[in-house]
Amino acid sequence: MKILQLCNKSPYPAKEGGPIAMNNITRGLLENNHEVKILAVNTPKYFVKKEDFPLEYKNNTQIETVFINNSINVFCAFFNLFSSKSYNIQRFISKDFDEKLIEVLQKTEFDIVHLESLFMAPYLETIRKYSKAKIVLRSHNIEHLIWERMTLACKNPLKKAYLNLLTKRLKKYEIGIINSFDGIAAITNTDADYLRECGCKIPILDLPVGIYLNDIPIKTESISNEFNLFHLGTMNWMPNIEGIEWFLEECWMEIHEKFPEIKLYLAGRHMPGWLLKSSYPNVIVIGEVSSSNEFMLSKSVMIVPLKSGSGIRVKIIEGMSLGKAVISTTVGAEGIDYTEKEDILIANNSGDFIEAIQFLKEKEVLTKIENNAKILIETKYNNVFLAKKLINFYNSLD
Repeated sequence: MKILQLCNKSPYPAKEGGPIAMNNITRGLLENNHEVKILAVNTPKYFVKKEDFPLEYKNNTQIETVFINNSINVFCAFFNLFSSKSYNIQRFISKDFDEKLIEVLQKTEFDIVHLESLFMAPYLETIRKYSKAKIVLRSHNIEHLIWERMTLACKNPLKKAYLNLLTKRLKKYEIGIINSFDGIAAITNTDADYLRECGCKIPILDLPVGIYLNDIPIKTESISNEFNLFHLGTMNWMPNIEGIEWFLEECWMEIHEKFPEIKLYLAGRHMPGWLLKSSYPNVIVIGEVSSSNEFMLSKSVMIVPLKSGSGIRVKIIEGMSLGKAVISTTVGAEGIDYTEKEDILIANNSGDFIEAIQFLKEKEVLTKIENNAKILIETKYNNVFLAKKLINFYNSLD
């Protein structure tokens, strides 16, 4: 098959959740001898220079990017208030991208056009006009659910009102367009069920983010001699910022009082200034790391304190594949087929986190959770099988 993969950011370099998930799709299709062409948005937050793409990657994917300045613009946001359109979606609409898409569609007859995220949906009309390909949406999140949760958590009345407006418009767009595709590859079974409840009538595939087992380091034992906690995540994604802020303000001081010897390490791209300047006791803010695997292997227990979000946390999948014990909120663990206290621990408040930490401080318990986490990923999140599952779904749409 010939597949056109439209991406809301470049899959390369695969340094954060979205690009990792997109790159897995690309790799799986190529390894099954299908042709892939990538057309990606180049954004200010995730800008990739043409010369930075490895030659082999360019040859395999024929990747092209189009710059869209989708940064939040105060004037555009203000004038958007007087329309009925979703500002979240409008930020990804570009005449330049549309023209490049038309050029690509006229040059090659594709079997599948694979849209990475809802933010590529504005180009549906163009695809239908210039191609007979089946169109599949890869739904990384139920986007409006993320915004609903952030709106509920917001305490500023004016900001809350604005977030509520954005959320309502985004929800209207997302629900209104779900039957316009030929199929949807949802990232979790929970998301797939939700879309059906919202009236989705087209075929839906439950396709989680996985891991290539041969990418996992042979030696995955922790090289840390101390029991510590760590968080790894891109820190320009609002749910991550919100989650860490909540954890530090509402949980950390109680945890520190109970376990004064435990350190918390915070790592990730785009670390905000307020966090770099913070002075919470025993909190070490590292920022971006050169190797996420090496960082995770050097630490003990991953925390995922998400209060909003949807879809699946790629970093949980990666951490568990390395045999890391994870303490997550219920929201953070959504989409993971876990058994609590067997392969993951769930904590939704400071008391829960203290209990989970106390539980994992028992060496035998920690080892059991680590081993079970690794087994879970190896048996249910193997990308070799997930790629074939997606290809079979493509074929079923004929």
